[in-house]
Amino acid sequence: MINPSNNLTSSSDDFSGNFVSRRLFFFFLGDIQVLELVLAFLVFIAINSLRQKKRRGLPVWPVLGMLPSLVLGLRNNMYEWISDVLCQQNGTFRFRGPWFSSLNCLVTADPRNLEHLLKTKFPNFPKGNYFRGTVRDLLGDVIFNADDETWQRQRKTASIEFHSTKFRQLTAESLLELVHSRLLPVLEKALNNSISIDLQDILLRLTFDNVCMIAFGVDPGCLSLGLPQIPLARAFEDATEATVLRFVTPTCIWKAMRYLHLGAEKKLRRSIEGVDEFAEQVIRTRKKELSMQSCDDKKQRSDLLTVFMGLKDESGQPFSDKFLRDICVNFILAGRDTSSVALSWFFWLLDQHPQIVKERQDFDPKTPLAFRAEEIKKLDYLQAALSEALRLYPSVPVDQKEVIEDDIFADGSMLKKGTKVIYAIYTMGRMEAIWGKDCREFRPERWLKEGRFMSESAYKFTAFNGGPRLCLGKDFAYNQMKFAAASIIYRYHMKVVKDHPVVPKPALTMYRKHGLKVNLLRRDQSQLLT
Repeated sequence: MINPSNNLTSSSDDFSGNFVSRRLFFFFLGDIQVLELVLAFLVFIAINSLRQKKRRGLPVWPVLGMLPSLVLGLRNNMYEWISDVLCQQNGTFRFRGPWFSSLNCLVTADPRNLEHLLKTKFPNFPKGNYFRGTVRDLLGDVIFNADDETWQRQRKTASIEFHSTKFRQLTAESLLELVHSRLLPVLEKALNNSISIDLQDILLRLTFDNVCMIAFGVDPGCLSLGLPQIPLARAFEDATEATVLRFVTPTCIWKAMRYLHLGAEKKLRRSIEGVDEFAEQVIRTRKKELSMQSCDDKKQRSDLLTVFMGLKDESGQPFSDKFLRDICVNFILAGRDTSSVALSWFFWLLDQHPQIVKERQDFDPKTPLAFRAEEIKKLDYLQAALSEALRLYPSVPVDQKEVIEDDIFADGSMLKKGTKVIYAIYTMGRMEAIWGKDCREFRPERWLKEGRFMSESAYKFTAFNGGPRLCLGKDFAYNQMKFAAASIIYRYHMKVVKDHPVVPKPALTMYRKHGLKVNLLRRDQSQLLT
């Protein structure tokens, strides 16, 4: 017998179950529709952003701008990434950073734009507040980080000293001493013991000792047998690495990290403290020495620190210790990294192109082992090879300016007041429009005319900058590189260790991330680069 109450209960349960099922069905259906709408919206944003790549060079994402592409570029070879974009965009493109950042800028590798920037409208393109603020903790407010009258006064003083006979004699003597009493013994020891060396590290030690002697009149002894760890050299390298990170980090973030003493900013502060401690000690010692010397003794010293100690600022007062520290740090940074980094890439290129050396067999084997200044000047092919290395791997791969007043570049790019302009020196060496279809080949002959070295326009070959800010130490750098390279090549063949990785490290100068590991072989003196 069927119980009516049971039927009623069962019907009620069925109804309730169906009602709940329908609610759940429509609930999930609604969620699916929302999800589809969200996915469709995201796909639309992605397609729209990617469609802008052809016109703008990189995808432009909402809020983030081109930052995702920059992050990916930094993970590999940043300079090749920039070059790919610039070559696709005919030499110029605008980088759009996140809404909340100061990373917006115009990036160019067009020689016409560089001539406008560095020469024609030079006063309209200073380093600018952004650049000065980013590197001020390390470089202060002197020559390489200064603008206007401050920069002009300091450059004039430094220029007079750089071109003085006494200064040239000091640099030549110190380099001769360092190469023959330190560099060559270190290389000979590695050869005799059949051990690999990091040539980039060796060359950095050489140029650091040399420039410290020129700037401070102090020998830190980095390039001694045993290759001791020098806290000052380590502090310099750490400081430059931490400083360059600021250029790819939103200003508000790195300033917050500096305030909280975190991450790279903590490393930077600690490194700068080490640099300051060294500089302050040297300045104190030098002042004490000078106070105890006669006028004639003071005139005999020609290092930059002593020269600037004898000068007055615009108000007629002696320069402050902070200024003296900054001027020496600037010159050490410029003189240490540029030549050593260039030589490192140069020797790597020689290993990749051994025929460059073998084809040059007109070297006189009777030439003395210690090259004289007049002999170095005659090494045109060597200067051509070094220039070709700098064309492909410039020591300063990118540089920056800021626009004071609205302007327009030769290629038609509009420049608004406050715009940051990045000029990609690395990219210029890889543009067919500038150097021809063989632009990526290492070919020193492109610098020779009837066997003599012929320089190129500073707006085509910008390794030493151009215009009023043309590198003061250009001649010094070439002499330093040629003397060190000739002394090494005359004696040794550098063979790069098999499968050694070749990756540039993001920094103010173009370090190799993994150094340059080489094995040394004794050179047959009939196969020499001249």
